[in-house]
Amino acid sequence: MIRSRIRWQSRSLTARITLLFSFIAAAIVFGLGMFLYMSARSALETSTDYALIGRVEHFRTLLHEMYNTEQLEARPAVFESMLGNERDVFMFRRPGQAPFIRINPDNLTVPDLQAVPIGKQVTRDALYYGPGPNGVKVRWAMVQAQAGDRGDVVDIIAGHVMTQEVALLDDYYRRIFLTGAIAVLMTALLAYLVLTRGLRPLHTMADRASEITPKNLSTRLPEGDVPIELRRLTHAFNAMLDRLADGYERLSQFSADLAHEIRTPVGVLVGQTQVTLAQDRSVGEYQAVLESNLEELERVGRIIENILFLAQADHEGFAIETAALDLAGELTTIAEYFEGLAQERELQFDIDATGSVHANAMLWRRAISNLVVNAVRYADAGTTIRLSGHQDGQHTTVVVENTGAPVAPTQLNRLFDRFYRGDAARSVFTESNGLGLAIVKAIMALHNGNAEVSCTAHGLICFSLRFPNSVAR
Repeated sequence: MIRSRIRWQSRSLTARITLLFSFIAAAIVFGLGMFLYMSARSALETSTDYALIGRVEHFRTLLHEMYNTEQLEARPAVFESMLGNERDVFMFRRPGQAPFIRINPDNLTVPDLQAVPIGKQVTRDALYYGPGPNGVKVRWAMVQAQAGDRGDVVDIIAGHVMTQEVALLDDYYRRIFLTGAIAVLMTALLAYLVLTRGLRPLHTMADRASEITPKNLSTRLPEGDVPIELRRLTHAFNAMLDRLADGYERLSQFSADLAHEIRTPVGVLVGQTQVTLAQDRSVGEYQAVLESNLEELERVGRIIENILFLAQADHEGFAIETAALDLAGELTTIAEYFEGLAQERELQFDIDATGSVHANAMLWRRAISNLVVNAVRYADAGTTIRLSGHQDGQHTTVVVENTGAPVAPTQLNRLFDRFYRGDAARSVFTESNGLGLAIVKAIMALHNGNAEVSCTAHGLICFSLRFPNSVAR
């Protein structure tokens, strides 16, 4: 059953809709045809019944007003001309005796009938269906009549063989199926033609989509001249292409920046090694070169470690465990750790924090440390780095502020990008590799929080981390 369903779903959309339209048309046409057939049969049977009732009532009146039994026996041919068709049955008999007038071309067996008494009107309930020749039904009626003035009682038995009605209904039945088959075929053909024309926009979209390649991500599907039903799909597809193009551009930039970051320490290592090997050196000189190379190797190791962390953080299955952390104590510990580096640059810390934050301890400390390192690196000498934290409803906000060179709004939007550094940072040597703030953003994503940055015209840079008070991963 599953395979049949898969085969059905893999068929052409045009073929599937055409078949469904055909089934619907068949159900409607044949259903309506059968309804009309049943209605026609019921109307024909009703008409036949009333014709039979009218005939026996007419015979009953004739017997009472014009004939007696002797006259009937002498003139049987008078009634033969009054039959419905040449196969109908017509009999007159005295109660309990053999018929004295018997018209029965097919020698049909008369069923056990209950006669309608004299003076009682014949209704359809008094009629009886019985078997006939070749399976054709026979409608029977039996009434009692008073013949002439002497009051002789006569049973009138009439049977109508429904040969003509059956032939008419059979012909009508065949016409219904023939008409239904033609209607279904016409519906299928018209549905196929309409769908083929109506689905042209999909073929156009497919042709346009086939033109999209990694080198040609600027192509978009037209949204203005597509049917309303396809506009949402077109818009979603174009939005997906925008995200892919942006991601591809970021990946290209990431690759270029990664190559640049790795090339610098590798170039330093190669250069220093080549210079050292160019001539004999003392033990101290070799030791100095190895120490310098070790620093560069550690830098490459940090870059690789950060890249691996970002790759893991991007994975949906990466899970973290959280706990309540004291804001004041954690921020004080981080400030004390960087106090020596801050003093070298004539900076000081100001801490203002209350409450707690629900986060992973190691990742939380790493995110705040990255912000503090960034602040120490770019803050103006003699200024203060402010660390604050407070709870607000269902969230906890941690803020790291420092005063430095103003950052343009266009650069603020890119500070959390991987390997991105401002122009001022690129113009001078810096220990930054452009991954610290990207790691902060990744850590906030793992906590279902968000990171924001703002900068005033006077250079007050404010990084805000907003943590939810409960994290579900």
